[in-house]
Amino acid sequence: MDTIKANPDIVKKTTYSILFIISFSHLINDLLQAVVPSIYPLLKDNFSLSFTQIGIITLTYQMVASILQPFVGMYTDKNSKPYSLIIGMCFTMVGLFFVSIASSFINLLLSVSLIGIGSSIFHPESSRVAHLASGGKRGLAQSIFQLGGNAGSAIGPLLAAFIVIPHGQSYIAWFCIIALVGVFALYKIAIWYTAHLSERNANKASHQIETHHLSKNRVIASLIILLVLIFSKYFYMSSITSYYTFFLIDKFHITIQQSQVYLFLFSGAVAAGTLIGGPIGDRYGRKYVIWVSILGVAPFTLMLPYVSLFWVGALSVIIGLILSSAFSAILVYATELMPGKVGLVAGLFFGFAFGMGGLGSAILGKIADATSIEYVFKICAFLPLIGVITGFLPNLEKKKKAQE
Repeated sequence: MDTIKANPDIVKKTTYSILFIISFSHLINDLLQAVVPSIYPLLKDNFSLSFTQIGIITLTYQMVASILQPFVGMYTDKNSKPYSLIIGMCFTMVGLFFVSIASSFINLLLSVSLIGIGSSIFHPESSRVAHLASGGKRGLAQSIFQLGGNAGSAIGPLLAAFIVIPHGQSYIAWFCIIALVGVFALYKIAIWYTAHLSERNANKASHQIETHHLSKNRVIASLIILLVLIFSKYFYMSSITSYYTFFLIDKFHITIQQSQVYLFLFSGAVAAGTLIGGPIGDRYGRKYVIWVSILGVAPFTLMLPYVSLFWVGALSVIIGLILSSAFSAILVYATELMPGKVGLVAGLFFGFAFGMGGLGSAILGKIADATSIEYVFKICAFLPLIGVITGFLPNLEKKKKAQE
């Protein structure tokens, strides 16, 4: 008897080993990508950059990733490419190496573009791996996956503070060793992914795509609401990732290394909070997680620009914990709106998130040059209030229960 056909439930089980490996790969990917923003103060001094130029660096990387990701996702929905994950990591590695030897602003832009290409290849397919390994626990799977990315974003600045800042730009090249570890992990993923696709194809008859019976117009309206929420979240996040260290240095006169520790605390809180949203969404509904995560953070963002250094650190941890649970819930909610389109949804939402982050960084850099870094944080504090529009989203969990 055919072994695969005798075990049709094999593709329905939650494969935690794969979830942890893809999460670890996400950690490495986002750790590497967090290195460049972490050394902005160093690059600013080395190349005599303005805040506008700092914003353009982020915009270049984020827009390359933003534009390419939906197309990568659409393509891989129809043509899965397990080994493309390795190619994405290699692009990131090469981009980092060129950042380490860049001698001009233009060279920096070209180098970070390669990192953006790596990101655009990595995120859609790795999200699909998390989806396939979820065994139906999609919120939990996406949270585990996002936990790796957010942990990497937290660790990256800390490593940069102790490896790159004291020794100089050339030491970025040492991070290529970490990229090679990522390549090995993704090779393991590619082997499992290939076998899993064969198993799914062998059991196509038993594989069903869930539907929600919402009208096309309602689906489109809901996706627009989700994208607006992504805008509010990532525009605010860009103020932290690109300018938080400058804000701390400017207002409290601390050193670059000290500011990186505060950035690590924020990023660490984001990593910890990520794991909360998915399981809660699985149990109580993703709409409520999205609502609390974005709108609920507003009181704390509004206070942050006006308090002492201690309370800035404390509030940034609270903001990171609350705000971080939104993306996993939004992404899984969107895949339920568009069943069978995991690659497209992941590419669209990761791409839009990166695009908003990059655009936000460029715009906020321009505002900072014209006013001050502190003013940037004061105006960004109002962005989470946009979360009120979550109330217009349909409750998919109730619709599912009504169909049962």
